[in-house]
Amino acid sequence: QVQLVESGGRLVQPGGSLRLSCATSGRTLSEAAMGWFRQAPAEGREFLAALRWNGGRTLYSDSVKDRFTISRDNARNTVWLEMNSLKAEDTAVYYCAAGSYMRRNPDDYVYWGQGTQVTVSW
Repeated sequence: QVQLVESGGRLVQPGGSLRLSCATSGRTLSEAAMGWFRQAPAEGREFLAALRWNGGRTLYSDSVKDRFTISRDNARNTVWLEMNSLKAEDTAVYYCAAGSYMRRNPDDYVYWGQGTQVTVSW
């Protein structure tokens, strides 16, 4: 069974940085891609970034591509999301997800973590 566990979310001041982790287990060849999404209150789930476990390609949302970086460690089965220059509007629950392809649509991802809260505020 595929399991995803996010961690690293916390309260951070505007302009600050944060790195989120997504530890995976039980992954098969079908779960070839990982994505990061976020969801603010009363909003839909927003795509942020994605990558494949093999190869160097990444995919980013235009809204965060200059501030966020997705990376992975295959040996540790872990994916990270490095976030810089954080703004109040980045406040949301952040999720990692596993699927077969790098896609922007959350419906294309099969497995999801429980989410980690990021709050950007003074």
